[in-house]
Amino acid sequence: MQTHKWLVFLPQTPTTPSSLRVSVWRRMQQLGALALQNGVWILPHGNALERALHLLLVDLKNQGGGGLLFTAQTAQTELENEIIGRFRLEREQDYAEFLERCTQFLSELQKETGKEKFTFAELEENEEDLHKLTKWLRKIYHRDFFGGPQRDSATTALAHCRSALETYAEQVYQRQEYAPPERLSEDEELQ
Repeated sequence: MQTHKWLVFLPQTPTTPSSLRVSVWRRMQQLGALALQNGVWILPHGNALERALHLLLVDLKNQGGGGLLFTAQTAQTELENEIIGRFRLEREQDYAEFLERCTQFLSELQKETGKEKFTFAELEENEEDLHKLTKWLRKIYHRDFFGGPQRDSATTALAHCRSALETYAEQVYQRQEYAPPERLSEDEELQ
């Protein structure tokens, strides 16, 4: 088995304000970090992640905190497997929530279609929702360091949402007697 190189981050925040601890927690979540235990975070080693952690250290120091950043390797294969398993589990939870939202999006389109509510306002609202889903999936992709099994399902679900919205948009434009605008390709939207 390949041994990974890890970034281990130990932030130190002053007791007040607590908003600094919350800010660190949020930033670590955005990066896709795994909380090993209280105050100990781990990420797979990568230049972009290392830079992000260095920037976070600078921010912490500017606000009266600090921290330590190490690169490390595990000494046991079992520990390595456990860490990777925990990363995958967290991403699976992200993908599951994303898939649930895609289902809600499709249900909303079906409901509006059933009511024959083919308005530009409704189309715009649904386009915004699809844009949010696209951005969200892009963020999950960036945090999915070990290729979760639901990645393909999430990609397919987003494609279904996009297709359903295009069908809905065609109906809106047909009812309003306008020509539909050019659409971005799926690859263009995910970049």
